[in-house]
Amino acid sequence: MTEDSRSFLNRRSMLTLGAGAAAALVASGGIAEAGQSGGPGDAELARSLPGGFRSAYAQVNGVRLHYVSGGRGEPLILLPGWPETWWQYRKIMPTLAKRYRVIAVDLRGMGGSSKPQDGYDKKTMARDIFELVRSLGYRQAHIAGHDIGAMVAFSFAANHPDATKTLTLMDVSHPDESLYQIPMLAPPGQPVHVWWFAFNQVATLPEQLLTGRSRFLVDWMLDHLTADPASIGDRDRAIYAAAYDRPDAIRAGNGWYQAFGKDIEDQKAYGKITAPTLGLGSEFNYDYLAAVLPSKAVDVRVRKIAGSGHFVAEEQPRTVIDELQTFLG
Repeated sequence: MTEDSRSFLNRRSMLTLGAGAAAALVASGGIAEAGQSGGPGDAELARSLPGGFRSAYAQVNGVRLHYVSGGRGEPLILLPGWPETWWQYRKIMPTLAKRYRVIAVDLRGMGGSSKPQDGYDKKTMARDIFELVRSLGYRQAHIAGHDIGAMVAFSFAANHPDATKTLTLMDVSHPDESLYQIPMLAPPGQPVHVWWFAFNQVATLPEQLLTGRSRFLVDWMLDHLTADPASIGDRDRAIYAAAYDRPDAIRAGNGWYQAFGKDIEDQKAYGKITAPTLGLGSEFNYDYLAAVLPSKAVDVRVRKIAGSGHFVAEEQPRTVIDELQTFLG
């Protein structure tokens, strides 16, 4: 770990890196079944977006992945993060679909996708996406991810370079040993502390505490990790919360978090990413990405998303669209 990356560990920018690794992720069957809230299902949500988007499923790498696709052109894979689902890209998908075949995927353990007992290390999850890309008839794709999705996107580019046309990382990079330096106790005055890292190491307790109560957790995360909490409205929060309320979704979320040790070991074997790489950093995380990404990829550019907290595609969608279109060409 470099001195630059170590110096960021106690800053808010480094701490928000962990948002994607927190506990309860998404419910069994997720939004596709509309959960117990009676809210809209994935198919209805997909149809609500301009551009002819449709909800579908693919059996790949031993799991059933849910995805929403629309548009024409080169494939652009969008991988979501915690505590959300594919729906987090709703504000940017219609415009991007005018140039690209946009495919927003619920990761293993998320939303309408399977929630198996294992396979939550990012290398395995990247294999899921690789097989999905091939099953859809593509040899190569633009890969973009936010939060946990960014970690999977990075692993995709590291393990499947020939299938990676470009890589975009939104506010997060791949886990490395710097995560071991996050303190158990927050320094006085620190605005956000990743308390959920420790919480989700506890077996079965998160399920007992969060089942049917995930809206409290979703609201806390979105209120504290956004520059403007109003940028993610009540309806959207309800959609996310409905995807988090069941025990197997919470277990799946813990699996993502508990796999960080393996992710860190896997990362040690990776060379530099060879695909052109774009980092989109929030007001919180830009300095972190600017410090670490040049050591992880050979062709890197990092842009700050001004006025945004962690959830860049929802907080500043126009800026994210512009940056992606400029980068992807």
